Amino acid sequence: MLTKGLTLRGLEVFEALAATGSVAAAAAQTGLSQPAVSQQMRNLETALGTDLVDHGRRPMMLTPAGRSFLARTQSILQQLRLAQNEVTVMDLSHLSALSMGVIDDFDNDLTPRLVTILAENMTGCRFKLITAPSHEISEEMRARRLHLAIAASGGEAVNGIVEHPLVRDPFIFVCPAGAVSGGAVRDVMGKLPFLRHDRAQLIGRQVEAQLARNMMTFGERFEIGPHLSLMALVARGVGWTITTPLGYMRAARYHEEMEVHPLPFAPFARTISLFAGTDWADRVPRDVAQTMRMLVAEMVIAPALTRIPWLEGELKVLGG
Repeated sequence: MLTKGLTLRGLEVFEALAATGSVAAAAAQTGLSQPAVSQQMRNLETALGTDLVDHGRRPMMLTPAGRSFLARTQSILQQLRLAQNEVTVMDLSHLSALSMGVIDDFDNDLTPRLVTILAENMTGCRFKLITAPSHEISEEMRARRLHLAIAASGGEAVNGIVEHPLVRDPFIFVCPAGAVSGGAVRDVMGKLPFLRHDRAQLIGRQVEAQLARNMMTFGERFEIGPHLSLMALVARGVGWTITTPLGYMRAARYHEEMEVHPLPFAPFARTISLFAGTDWADRVPRDVAQTMRMLVAEMVIAPALTRIPWLEGELKVLGG
């Protein structure tokens, strides 16, 4: 049995207060009054027997106990929201056909989970799913061969297509384990070959554009399309690369042979979005987008932040 005072509303208030540092902002986010927010926090801290926030600071800061409890709180709330979303939100029973494309960054665990949820909510619907790199998914979407697409955003508005942002996916520096020990990221960039993404892919073009912006040039020895092959080469000590947490987390088998660092120049990120044709006037795109946000938060972002905590606030869900 839960301790008296430990309530779902209290956890939601604590999460909002941790994110905003302000009772007023937490009240606006949760729809409660400011006195109600303060009371919820008092009840929660009394139930736990410890202070979760430093009430004397503005903006409010988490105490060490608060930081530890926040990770548990977010995990619990993500699971509850995902369960609620699976049971009550999606209504796809009216669909006769659904064609969908999903970026291959998710094809290890997340896409099968999404497909299962969709299938359980569809009755008598003809369903087609493809996984591919973002540029191929986008081409299929523009050609109207897909109803929905989850892919990296190119940043441009496309006539007849609505974009629902899902995830901010920052770029990171990945190199062989121990390569930076006693040195710096720039030293590794000078000593080992650069393992490029295929420049036909959107991620490859985004990385090349950023390197050019920083006036950095590297040899043309490697240009690799399959992301797992790229990670395997890094793990084997062949060279270094610039990728994102979504791609890095797919390569769990190689994590012990690699290390991750912030970029040695101005940070940049890509946006993963859900795209839908403007003729989809019902709730389907929004419901699928919200389900995807829940899945990404649970299956990708939470484990990524456990492994790479300095990405907190940079790798995050968008919209919702």
